[in-house]
Parts: sequence; structure tokens; C-alpha cells
Amino acid sequence: MASTAGEDKPSCTYENGHANGVVKCSPTPGESFSNWQEEVKNGGSLRPVDLETGVNGWATPPGQSFHVRGSNYFAKKHKSASHESVFKPLGVDWLRSHCRLDHVLARHDNRVMQALQRGHANGHGLKDFILAVNLQIPGRDYHHAIFYFVLEDPIPSHSLLYRFIHEDDAFRNSRFKLINRIIKGPWIVRATVGNHAACLLGKALTCNYHKGSNYFEIDVDVSSSALANAILHLALGYVNSVSVDMAFLIEAQTEEELPERILGAVRISQIEMASAALVADPLDGATHVSAHPRVPIRESSWKRLSRSISFLGQGSKCSKETDPHAGET
Repeated sequence: MASTAGEDKPSCTYENGHANGVVKCSPTPGESFSNWQEEVKNGGSLRPVDLETGVNGWATPPGQSFHVRGSNYFAKKHKSASHESVFKPLGVDWLRSHCRLDHVLARHDNRVMQALQRGHANGHGLKDFILAVNLQIPGRDYHHAIFYFVLEDPIPSHSLLYRFIHEDDAFRNSRFKLINRIIKGPWIVRATVGNHAACLLGKALTCNYHKGSNYFEIDVDVSSSALANAILHLALGYVNSVSVDMAFLIEAQTEEELPERILGAVRISQIEMASAALVADPLDGATHVSAHPRVPIRESSWKRLSRSISFLGQGSKCSKETDPHAGET
């Protein structure tokens, strides 16, 4: 199946059986890949859509729609709207594979790193730094929601972000946080997840961290919690009627680290399971983890993921947070 972008976009061909399982793009006549970020943004098995009306794609919610620990949080427990995210949104891959895919940015066929290398060849993006969050969702096949973000400015050595990248996994696990927000969906989804569900992912699930010279990847193994797996087995399918916002951030735990600011955010809007691109071959970066043959992959992965994240800790790890702006979008 092939699709051709508009005059100002690369020509892209979607090959479901290709080893990298994603859209492959080539320049339109007279165009170079100097704008590697646009290539990534408009590629992938999920395309960017309108924030309010788009379906079967991804969009970028404003940073201020997420309420984080404010400058006086430890004194008054006050949360305030985040500033815009530290990283710019770059793209989303929605993939299906027979094996769990780890460290996707190190794969020689990863479309994001390929685009960045082409940008480098044209003298662009030389200082760009990529953040990837890879949510690994088990089932009959593995599904992977991979969110890519980019930072064009150097990371200050005194910043919490710098510490998060360069510290050990124990530090990272104690700080890596998700705010999950249901924007559209059946009442049972809203009631289950809540408007703002905050979770220290590194405490609730197994997170594996991969650092490269110009990237940092976080692989989140949803199968690592027995409770998450139980919810995955029981959950009904709502994915094509649900829109969910997810913001990733580093939790501030001292006064000096306040206020919090989200690293990056993405909205997944009413996606179709069939839009997941098949990664056909277990190349480097594919981990042979046994699947869950009794769990049919129905239109339920995003609902399952949301519920899993909300319920994992039921204590200090994850919580449903009351937000005075709960009715706002």
C-alpha cells in the first residue's frame, strides 16, 4: 500500500512487510532531507492529526493542559500548569512484532536515526538530541507505541534532565513519571482512569534505559507487572473510541528542582489496531520474550495500557490526582 504526500512533503511508501515496519520516505524532486524533523513527523504508521478533531493519529497537547508540582509544592502541595514541554514532538511509531523490541534507536533500520543521519549529511541537526519512550504492550503479538521528541539546545549540566540521563537506573526509576489523561472515551474509561492519573513508571513497571551520544531511550515493559497483565487479560476493547493524552516528566523531589516541567507530551486519538505496522524480522534490538497466546489482540491495547498504568501501584507508585482544572482540555 502506497501513499504520496503533498508537494511540500517527502514521498512516502508504507510497506507492511518491510523489516523496519514503518513508512519509508524519499525526497520529492528537487528536495533534500535538510528538514529531517519534518520527515520524521510525517512518516510512521501513525500520522499527525488535528488536536481536536483528528482520528487514528497523534497530536501535541499544550503543556499547560498538564498540572505539575509548582514552585511552592512542598509547602502548600500546590500544582500549577506546566510550561511548554522541554522537547519538541517529533513523531510516533505504532508497531506490531512477534518479539519485544528493545533499544529501537540502536537498530540500523530505525527511521528516526536514519533521517537524523541524512540531516547531518546536509549540515542540519548536528546538535539535536532525541528522547524516545517505547511502551511495550504484550499480547498475542507485542505492540509498541514509540514516542519521539527532540531537543535542539544543549542540556545544561546542572539540570535535573542532565542528572536523569547520566545517573544510574535507581535514580531514573525514582523519578520517571507519567501523567495520563483521558480526553475522549466511554464513561467506564473515564471512571477507571480519572482525568489526571499520575504514575512513577520506574517504580510500577520495569523500565530499561539506553543512552547514546545524541539520544536517550526509555523502554517501558508493561508485562513486568502481574497486576498489569491481569488487567490486560480482562480489559475490553475501546481503542477506536478513546483519545488519551500522555505527558512524560522527571519528578521533582527537592525545593531546588521545582517547578516541574513536562519533557514531552502526545495525544493518541482513536487509533485503529490495523494501523500498527508489522516488524517482520527479529533484527538486532528484538528480544525473544514469550508472547501471551491466550490474550487476543483486539482493539484494546490503549485502554489496557491506560488502566494498567492507573492501577499498578494503588499506593505510592501511582495515583489518581484531583485536578481543579479537571473539566478543561
